[in-house]
Amino acid sequence: MAAAAAQGGGGGEPGGADGVGPGGPGEVEIVKGQPFDVGPRYTQLQYIGEGAYGMVSSAYDHICKTRVAIKKISPFEHQTYCQRTLREIQILLRFRHENVIGIRDILRAPTLEAMRDVYIVQDLMETDLYKLLKSQQLSNDHVCYFLYQILRGLKYIHSANVLHRDLKPSNLLINTTCDLKICDFGLARIADPEHDHTGFLTEYVATRWYRAPEIMLNSKGYTKSIDIWSVGCILAEMLSNRPIFPGKHYLDQLNHILGILGSPSQEDLNCIINMKARNYLQSLPSKTKVAWAKLFPKSDSKGERDTGADPLTCWTGC
Repeated sequence: MAAAAAQGGGGGEPGGADGVGPGGPGEVEIVKGQPFDVGPRYTQLQYIGEGAYGMVSSAYDHICKTRVAIKKISPFEHQTYCQRTLREIQILLRFRHENVIGIRDILRAPTLEAMRDVYIVQDLMETDLYKLLKSQQLSNDHVCYFLYQILRGLKYIHSANVLHRDLKPSNLLINTTCDLKICDFGLARIADPEHDHTGFLTEYVATRWYRAPEIMLNSKGYTKSIDIWSVGCILAEMLSNRPIFPGKHYLDQLNHILGILGSPSQEDLNCIINMKARNYLQSLPSKTKVAWAKLFPKSDSKGERDTGADPLTCWTGC
């Protein structure tokens, strides 16, 4: 799903008069056996990819005279899919930032009874960070530029008091000029550290490798630091071309984190309200943190030399 991205403002108001939705005149194109009822404005569809909730194709926009990405979502078979789709649309319609995906247009059936699919039109992006890292080693300049854009977009998201909760390389879209946009807000939430997060984890299906330890350990509340942790994992992956914490399961994930960051301090342990998790961590042999220079010997460590700070200093965000 992350093969497509959009920035708002390019194609008028979503669902406006300048966009003809499904059910309008024009021939329905078939992509990989899936009908895309998006004509006559959008034609010449080409398959890009697909995810859990639908398929993404590129198309030619006859009004804006450019190629765009169209994400076909079929969320109505399950309430959770509906909620995530609605949440993402609501958030993205309010966001407008160079490093955050937006929505150009939304196409839907003319009546509620006929609505089976929703089409979200977005800017076309050529690749994502996951695919890029699979194909090449990034230079330090590229790492710095991508990290700058990630943090710039995340600062905007957090300024709206929103937690993304699913930051990972495949949700960072990149074009041929190295512009980066954060996408996939289906798991996003309003930041509220005082809120009772019972049930928070029941739908937390983000990739384990980028998940902050306070989420797995059921710590006191959840703050914007969970996204910062994910960014740190992404930075490490850009520097080494491999995930830094590739846990196979819950305990293995924690052991990977402990093996690099070392044992948590007493202050960190006090943040863990799950006594079983706290007792488990306290029962483990003490581990020493691995130095940044040892983990990433080829990275540019100028910032560390200038500030005297080790980037690997934070275990939890409570």
